[in-house]
Amino acid sequence: MNAEQFQQLLVPLSLPWVQAAVRMDEAAQGVLLVVDGAGRLARTVTDGDLRRALLRHSPDTQTLAELPSRQPLVVRESASFSEIQQLLGTHGISHVPVVDAQGRPLDLVTSRELSQRIWLSSPHLGEEESAFVEDAFKSNWIAPLGPHVDGFERELAAHVGVSHGAAVTSGTAAIHLGLLLLGVRPGDTVFCSSLTFVASCNPILYCGAKPVFIDSEPQTWNMSPAALQRAFEWAQREGRLPRCVVIVNLYGQSADMDALLPLCERYGVPVLEDAAESLGATYKGRASGSFGRIGVYSFNGNKIITTSGGGMLVANDAALVERARKLATQAREPAAHYEHVEVGFNYRMSNVLAGIGRGQLRVLTQRVEQRRQVFERYRAALTGLEGLLQWMPEPPGYRSTRWLTCLSLKGPAVRQRRDLVLRTLERHSIEARPVWKPMHRQPLFHGAPFFAHDSGDFSSELFEAGICLPSGSNLTQEQQSRVIDQLRRALALAEVGRAIL
Repeated sequence: MNAEQFQQLLVPLSLPWVQAAVRMDEAAQGVLLVVDGAGRLARTVTDGDLRRALLRHSPDTQTLAELPSRQPLVVRESASFSEIQQLLGTHGISHVPVVDAQGRPLDLVTSRELSQRIWLSSPHLGEEESAFVEDAFKSNWIAPLGPHVDGFERELAAHVGVSHGAAVTSGTAAIHLGLLLLGVRPGDTVFCSSLTFVASCNPILYCGAKPVFIDSEPQTWNMSPAALQRAFEWAQREGRLPRCVVIVNLYGQSADMDALLPLCERYGVPVLEDAAESLGATYKGRASGSFGRIGVYSFNGNKIITTSGGGMLVANDAALVERARKLATQAREPAAHYEHVEVGFNYRMSNVLAGIGRGQLRVLTQRVEQRRQVFERYRAALTGLEGLLQWMPEPPGYRSTRWLTCLSLKGPAVRQRRDLVLRTLERHSIEARPVWKPMHRQPLFHGAPFFAHDSGDFSSELFEAGICLPSGSNLTQEQQSRVIDQLRRALALAEVGRAIL
């Protein structure tokens, strides 16, 4: 329901019931919101109320104020999705008005909407995966390792232009192994992008190392070369150069590798490239995840392709990847019995999940195109609102997957306006989220050093203003139109600071 459609639902108490019947037919929502002279919600009128007026042979001139009524059930603008759902279920009603503190109607939530939730990024499976999974069952290769694991490793590595891959249980596991392979030990320093999910830096703590967080830049939303340079200068003065740098490629887009990699090379520090969110993206014609000494991908359920849970570590160094496989298989030594001389992990991917991954990999290019189309539809639909928002940029030479379509609000009081937009979308059963809260602001990493971009703490600015919209490759145009309608209304509300949607 867009703003114009909502306005059609608002009618005065003085409206004759027969005219209300015409308005209800035009509005096609089965309900009208009747307001008094001050714009407050006086009652609701349903098609049932109007049928009863007809059966009573009520005069055509009888107004809505004269029809039998009861106190309307309403919720306030701050009501949660679950509270609204419970109210609808408890009273067996199909709609509930949302009112502000003065009792003025702001919105209408229907049970039909709540039953048709739109997810941020849901799994998108097809027919290719079934054949591989069926083969795994037929061959009885169910447990970790197997021919599909080998095939998935070869095929994904080839797709991104890297020589070798090791399939593991998660992207987090891949980062953990990558840090160990790069020699990270207790007490070491590791530089990491601050604007990211916690999985990028939790493994630093697994290793007993100490994170130092690097800000993002406006041009890419990824690691700031200026901030990285200052961090290196500080680390050199302090005599604590990092063991490695974890560069995160955020929301489907590569960081500025031409600026970042020479800095790391100058100080002799290897790069672990966290491409968990950017499989399928390219930077100047080269695959995201192929720039660091080690690259990492994630196949979690919300990623552009999924194995339900899983990850991959890739590298051009065969010995490095072979050691990753050993550590991921409980560090078992090559012996007839079970021999162990070092700590290992149960990180290897199962043959069944690898089969799903092989099927998903065959549609990766298509999934990228579908997500980019989702972004373009959002941008086209919101043309003219450039004064209110800006999209995550895609500089020349970059090709983002638009894994998530992200925007940031402009102007004052962005945190409050962002929250209002998110509440409005959630009220209509649309999942949207803030941009990642930076790691240097997380209680878990309190006191960790942080180096800001030239213009200040840009990661925090994005967190305060940023929104991630539903972006799945299986998002239908009808679903996206629903998101766009609610988003436009929410943005208008946020701009004027009122709940008139």
